[in-house]
Amino acid sequence: MRKVEDYISTLKSKYVNLYFNGDLIRDITSHPQWKKIINSHALFFKYAQSSDYESLLTTKSHLTGEKIYRFNSLTKTAEDLINYHKCKRFYYENTGTCVPGLCVGWVAQNALWDTTWRIDQEYGTNYNERLRDFICEAQSGGYVVSCGLTDAKGDRSKKASDQLEKDTWVRIVDRQPDGIIVRGTKCIIAGAAVSDYIFIMSGKGFKEDEKDYAVAVAIPRDAKGLTMVENRRVNDVRDLEDGFDNPVPFANNSQYIILDDVFVPNEMVFMDGEYKYAANTVAFFTANYRATIGACVAGQGSMMVGAGINIARCNGIAMKKVLPKLLDMVLLNETTYAIGLGAIVAGKELPSGVWRADPLLSHTNKIQVAKLPYETKRILQDIAGGFVENGCLPSSADFPMVEKYMAAGCSGETRARTARLIEWFCQGAGIPGCMHGGGSPDSAKLVQAALTPFEKYAKKAAELAGINEEIIDPK
Repeated sequence: MRKVEDYISTLKSKYVNLYFNGDLIRDITSHPQWKKIINSHALFFKYAQSSDYESLLTTKSHLTGEKIYRFNSLTKTAEDLINYHKCKRFYYENTGTCVPGLCVGWVAQNALWDTTWRIDQEYGTNYNERLRDFICEAQSGGYVVSCGLTDAKGDRSKKASDQLEKDTWVRIVDRQPDGIIVRGTKCIIAGAAVSDYIFIMSGKGFKEDEKDYAVAVAIPRDAKGLTMVENRRVNDVRDLEDGFDNPVPFANNSQYIILDDVFVPNEMVFMDGEYKYAANTVAFFTANYRATIGACVAGQGSMMVGAGINIARCNGIAMKKVLPKLLDMVLLNETTYAIGLGAIVAGKELPSGVWRADPLLSHTNKIQVAKLPYETKRILQDIAGGFVENGCLPSSADFPMVEKYMAAGCSGETRARTARLIEWFCQGAGIPGCMHGGGSPDSAKLVQAALTPFEKYAKKAAELAGINEEIIDPK
């Protein structure tokens, strides 16, 4: 199975057209901007080869029967998806942030498995066979695969085909006997720069007049015509620093992916204009992803509980004094984790052979994820005190001047390191992903509105009240 050194050497050897702060980055393995996210992904390989975590992080392939990393697997049963849920919490509890190349592509391949199966059933295509071949290759190579789902979109009031800037949406611009050519932009794509391959999929449903926007492909990160632009994050400057200003948690990087007439060979094309099925991919993806996003924030929340205990003790306060607040944090963490589990268990196996979480519960979880973690962070700041929440801590370079004044229930340095960790959770890159990660809460509410049987509830309530008159909704 793929080792850490193999993963890093692959990142080093493949040229990527990647820009950051105006510079073309030749080698991300030697650049501090990507040091942490590479480490977070590399840790998975290391943990997976430990007997302590092997049963969670590896599994047997449903396709080949061989031992593989779980993030390359198909989720065919509720148990498979529950293990994915557990993996996401494991990631956060061991890195402090998400590990997108081992997460989003996993959901994408399962969503595409269902969609390609459905397309093949109607049109007699061989998309599912192509996808199967790619998944088997990814399993054998231990590939890290990210997913570009979100288009730049442009003017939200206009259709994709009506945009003044056509490249705000990814589309097929030419079809050739041996493949297709795609053009457009995907944005805020997490982990693409540290992946081996990137799934590019339609981000919404389309109608027949926009069938060229219905596309799904897998492309290598070094594909000709592919350019990445690294997003600037809140703690970019801190990542370039040393000492406790550069806390242990690993950062989550994301990129704009610009596709400038990228050629994709037929064997890597999984949807080519079958517009009726574009929405199916998104529906499956969001159901499974939004069910399990509750595990992400619960895992980070567990680390915030730990940081809350530590900072209280560093401040000279016994854990017992802040226990009610810690329990409030635990309640918030386990709520999103439990809703996600409920969505998985309430799901079903689809005719294509993969398991899909219950959409209504999944999208309910997404809405809670956009609320509850912020309260967890507020409580943590409350426990920590003003010197953390108000950003009053000097840099590590200046810290020796005030170190002796910082000592309380522990050394000044320990107190400062704990404070920086809490800053990261509450003010830095530990925040993105709660509100809009995996889609907006408003989009989740649209799904709730579509799936909730309001009229059925109203009728049943009228029956319980003994009402025979029809209650009409006013115009």
